Amino acid sequence: MSAPLLEVRNLKVHYPITSGIIFDRVVGQVRAVDGVDLTIPKGQTYGLVGESGCGKSTLGKAVLRLAPVTEGSVQFDGTDITTLQGERLRAMRQRMQMIFQDPMSSLDPRQNVESILTEGLAAHGIGKNRAQQREIIGETLDRVGLPRWALSRYPHEFSGGQRQRIGIARALALGPDLIIADEPVSALDVSIQAQVVNLLDELQDSLGLTYLVIAHDLAVVRHISDTVGVMYLGALVEEAPSDDLYAEPLHPYTRALMSAVPVPDPDVEDRRERILLAGDLPSPSNPPPGCRFHTRCPWAQPERCADERPELVEIRPGHRVACHWVNEIADGRIQRHEVTPELTKPDDDAAASAPTVETVHVP
Repeated sequence: MSAPLLEVRNLKVHYPITSGIIFDRVVGQVRAVDGVDLTIPKGQTYGLVGESGCGKSTLGKAVLRLAPVTEGSVQFDGTDITTLQGERLRAMRQRMQMIFQDPMSSLDPRQNVESILTEGLAAHGIGKNRAQQREIIGETLDRVGLPRWALSRYPHEFSGGQRQRIGIARALALGPDLIIADEPVSALDVSIQAQVVNLLDELQDSLGLTYLVIAHDLAVVRHISDTVGVMYLGALVEEAPSDDLYAEPLHPYTRALMSAVPVPDPDVEDRRERILLAGDLPSPSNPPPGCRFHTRCPWAQPERCADERPELVEIRPGHRVACHWVNEIADGRIQRHEVTPELTKPDDDAAASAPTVETVHVP
């Protein structure tokens, strides 16, 4: 395995909840990301999956310092970028770029494609003059499969797939080493999704790019990722090589996710077991004590689950799981049971300290 390009250690992103009429005071915290460790080797793809609201996008933004880091470190090519400020941070960002989820809202409708792609080059001083910058962005368009006459057009003149290619071109223009793709195909038709995923694969092979791909679609993640991490309520619950995770998921939450993926064989689809989770995702401002999944887990036990938060430990080579009973569940010593949904309540301490008439702001 190649040397790590990105190492995230105990990363936390907490947003304060403030309350008050005249003076705001902090009455709680939204724990969007709450202690994440992951490593991405150079030239590989790390797929990050999980339910909406689990903190995937916040994690991606925190790696790029687009979201404030409360605690922890982000080592990029040996440099802790959480300590960088000003010009040093701006220079480092040339090597780290992002592909945003919505290709329309991430592009300025008042700028044509040439202006959108040239803006980053000018900010980082790439290209001696306008002609050289135009040649760079022209070559970038060639790489993503767009004609050069597109430079004079505006975002609304393109289809969703073409707009996403423009977003990819904007990320590529600066020659980055790491690209964070936040739901890069979720807003596209199925046929276009395949084209964009194949394009990302080809660009990685030709340019040696490293990806952090955030997605809901487990099929997309399996196709493009070397390693997959499963996130639940701000923390990783399982991490393994892609083939291993899909062949035998070990964490109860991962098992439930995998059981929801349709199988294109009607006989297998009719016979396979489906795991339906009870209740909704708990609030990140008041997560359950102990294992955060125990309120919805069909294998939860009276001991440890509600009292002790499990650590992400290596069960097999390269396969890490955060579950107290992973071996007992895998061996069949612990069987599934029915789960009664629990009502999610606000934090009692925060509610008690708040005034009768209040305004709550969550940034």
